[in-house]
Amino acid sequence: MPDHEMYQQVTAALKRYHEAKEMGAPALEVERLRQIYDAHVQAVTEYQLNALSGRSSPAH
Repeated sequence: MPDHEMYQQVTAALKRYHEAKEMGAPALEVERLRQIYDAHVQAVTEYQLNALSGRSSPAH
């Protein structure tokens, strides 16, 4: 499952966030990237919780 597209998106979002932070990008851009990363993490967390609980939910 770690090669699932969801996990790749989380990893890519985190990488973009850290790169922007390290390059000294404007604070608003860094915050925007952090929020995108957080949204991806939340989606994966919800997916995992639903999968483990056996509940069915609509795909995002």
